[in-house]
This record gives sequence, C-alpha cells and structure tokens, in this order.
Amino acid sequence: MPSHSVDTIDTIDRRAVLTRALAGAATVAAPGWVRAQNASAHVVVIGGGFGGATAARYLREYAPQLRITLVEPEPRFFTCPFSNLYLAGLRSWESIGHGFDGLRAAGIDVIHARAEDVDSSARAVKLSNGRSLNYDRLVLSPGVDMRWNAIAGYDEQAAQKAPHAWKAGAQTQLLRKQMAAMDDGGTFVMTIPDNPFRCPPGPYERAAMVAHYFKQHKPRSKVLLLDAKDNFSKKAQFQQGWKVLYGDMIEWVGLADDGLVTRVDAATLEVETNFGTRHKASVLNVIPPQKAGFIAERAGVTDASGWVPVRAETFESRQVKGVYVLGDATIAAPMPKSGFAANTQGKLAAAAIATELTGRPLPAAVYANTCYSLIGTDYGISVAGVYRAQEGKLIEMPDSGGVSPMDGNAAFRAAEARYGATWYAAISADIWDR
Repeated sequence: MPSHSVDTIDTIDRRAVLTRALAGAATVAAPGWVRAQNASAHVVVIGGGFGGATAARYLREYAPQLRITLVEPEPRFFTCPFSNLYLAGLRSWESIGHGFDGLRAAGIDVIHARAEDVDSSARAVKLSNGRSLNYDRLVLSPGVDMRWNAIAGYDEQAAQKAPHAWKAGAQTQLLRKQMAAMDDGGTFVMTIPDNPFRCPPGPYERAAMVAHYFKQHKPRSKVLLLDAKDNFSKKAQFQQGWKVLYGDMIEWVGLADDGLVTRVDAATLEVETNFGTRHKASVLNVIPPQKAGFIAERAGVTDASGWVPVRAETFESRQVKGVYVLGDATIAAPMPKSGFAANTQGKLAAAAIATELTGRPLPAAVYANTCYSLIGTDYGISVAGVYRAQEGKLIEMPDSGGVSPMDGNAAFRAAEARYGATWYAAISADIWDR
C-alpha cells in the first residue's frame, strides 16, 4: 500500500467530510415541514440546469401543493461541468447529458420551449411556442450569453470557426472535432477573459484536458493560454500539475506579459494582443467576456454590468419583486459562478418561496460551493467554501473550506480526482436522474 503522512490523511478526511457537509448545507437550512397553503399558486422556473432544475425539484419537495412549471428549450441538458473531460476523450458526450423524465415523474410540468419575454407587471412569461404562462413567483436560471464583439472581430459567426465552447452543446462538439483534425505539432490557442465569467477554474482545467489528449495522440503539439488577468483560481495548483504531467506543453501568458487579446481573425485563426503581438493557431478557442442570459435582461433584473444583483438572503432580484435569479447570471461574489453554487442557491430560493407562501419565518441563508478540477486521470485539485448572508451581502465563513494543498502526494491527488467524479454523479442524481 502507498504510504501517507498523518497530515495528508487528515486533510483527505477533512475535505471528504467538508464535501459531504457542503452538499447538504442548503438542504439542512430548508425546513422540511413547509406546505404551501394556496394550492393555486404557480411558480414558473426558466432554465433546466443546475439552478433551475434544482429549484423546481426542491419546490416540489418543500411545497407539494404548488403548481410548478419548468421551461427549458432543450429536451436533454448537457452540462458544462465535465465537458472538458469529453474534450480529453475521458467521457462520452451522452455521459454529460441529462433528461427531464425524473422531474416530470415528480409532478413538475416541463415545457421544452424558449422563454422570449417577461412582463413583470402582468406576471407573465411569453414562450417561443406562442404560449403565455402566468406566475405568482418566477425563478430565472438563464446561464450566460457571450458579449459578441467585446473582442474586435469575435461575433457569433466567428464562433463557428473559433469556438468558445462555453455552453455545452454544438460548440463543444465542434471544438472536439477541430482538436481531432489538428496535425501533430500544431498549437491550440485559448483566450481567457477577465473576471467575472462562468466557472473561473474552467479554462485552466480545459488546458489540462487538451494537453492530456495531445499527450496521447499529438505529443508534439502545444497549448498556449492568453489571459486577460494575472491571477486565477487555483493558479499555483494548476501550474504545478501542468508541469508534473505535461512538462512544457502548456504555456500561460498573463496580462502583465501581453496576454490580453484585443482582436480576433477567425478566418486566419489569428489573434492580436494589446501590445500588437500576433499569434497563429491551429485550433483557436476564444472564451469571450460574458453577461447574464438574455431573458434576465428581458425581465428587467440586470443592472449596467449585465449581471443580476440579488438579495443574499433569498436570491430574489433586487430590482423586480417576486423574481428569483440563480447561478451564473447573478452578482453573488465571493460565491463563484459554478454548478455547485447554483445548486445550493436553488435549494435556498425554493425554501424562501415556499416559506413566503406560508407566512413562516425565512430559513437561515447558508450556501456552499466545491469546485473540483481534473488535471490528469488521477490528478485532481479543488476549492471549497461556505457562505452566509450578512446585512444583505454574502460573506465567506472563516475556515469553511480552502484550496488543495501544494504538498499533496499522489494518493491525495488521486483521491480528489475520485471526489470530483463522485460529486458529479451525486449532483446529477439529485437534480435530474432520480
């Protein structure tokens, strides 16, 4: 058996316990006795991802007499978490897809259509199929949209040649095809935006997964990261892992070293940086600046930043009463934009809506996040935290989590990789697959 120091064993055990605690934090805060008194109350949830599907699921549990309608355009939801593993060849495409039969079986009306508009005065949602849904409470979990042309030359048409792949779907599959077609010895160039954006560690995990694929199939290739900032989530841990597993295959260039990309030429697969340096790619992955999904703007809940300010205690919009917003679309720092975060926000918002309809006291607002990143098949790292509402703002609770230690041995890194896979299976079952 491999040997472990006492400190390493204690750290693995602590993080395993913390992960289990985080997974249930929002559920514990929600009162199990909630029963909606008004059987005619109707809650419409827009978005079938980590936030919206969770809110619908837990509203059904907390308030079984409510009418709940979930609006999601796609019949199968493909997750951004673990889509990087699909790029690496470590996951099949179908393994990150989830259907909605479990939610239907729970008594939730699932409509596959696009929410086109919200009339908050009339409390009505207009759908792409021509229907209009009236609501008593509205939950939005709209994800993100790209800020087209925030980088000169990068619009929706350019994304067909230089995919962002920052929404799991056709863009992800396109990027995978481009990687497979690339000649050995080519350069995969990724541009990374400044904060805030969906999944702060995501680009750096993607770099590792692309390098993993290249190491197996195109070992003379390179990965060049051009970053609009000088620091990023789990930076030291990522750079350590890149070096251990991939040597010099991955090169990261931060803002101070001319990493800010200001122009994209998708036709030639070239980018230009702030200092005028040009980089030619064999495969070009442009992750542009982002904003809340468009339905949030139509609902009137975004501010000048393009994101949604929310009340920390409930995730109700600060601008439109009766509308709750979850996940990546929100301004919720220090809580990150992650699937785990959206899941816990969905549970708390569901509890807040249910208690509001009964006149009961609001549950304590405690939220959690754990983000696992895979660097190699047996090499994982993570960051975790617990958050609570205080005077209308979110604060991180002291000593509630932390980042994987730099001195973790091989057994520790392998354990974190397993924890990540277990987390994904557990949260998928909790939301969609039960």
